Amino acid sequence: MSLTDHSASDLMRLLRARQVSSAEIMAIYLDRIAAVNPQVNAIVSGIDPDEAMRLARAADDQEPAGWLHGLPLAPKDLVATKRLRTTWGSPLFAGHVPAADDLVAARLRAAGGLFIGKTNTPEWGHGSHSFNPVHGTTLNPYDRTRSAGGSSGGAAAALAARLLPVADGSDMMGSLRNPA
Repeated sequence: MSLTDHSASDLMRLLRARQVSSAEIMAIYLDRIAAVNPQVNAIVSGIDPDEAMRLARAADDQEPAGWLHGLPLAPKDLVATKRLRTTWGSPLFAGHVPAADDLVAARLRAAGGLFIGKTNTPEWGHGSHSFNPVHGTTLNPYDRTRSAGGSSGGAAAALAARLLPVADGSDMMGSLRNPA
């Protein structure tokens, strides 16, 4: 069984028992992202893999900060993330890098999550198909001729393709229910 087949809570138990390191988890997820994400386009604005590994090794040297400590995360691209490009899927913000985290990002970081990118979403989160002019279309990992849904389609596809152990989403008009 690969580490990508474990739930986030299983991974946390393994981390706390020192049966696996954050660096080992990160390396396996980065390999999976490199192999699968080009076909589904679920994770966008990814950071350099060397930087992701640096974050994981630093997490291994710290006491657990929370239940997400040392796990790779990619918040939805509607969540402002300090020093990580946030576009809201809009060409108006194609190069935008926030100076501060919004509340969701701050809480994910406080829980120990390691941001390695963002998950794709429709422009401004409006729509039930995860396509935007900045990052393109997220495809359904089970059938790439079908939609991954939206607006949390990038998060849903990333989970389904085992690119992340856990993901955030938001739902105003079916944005979580539609991808499910």
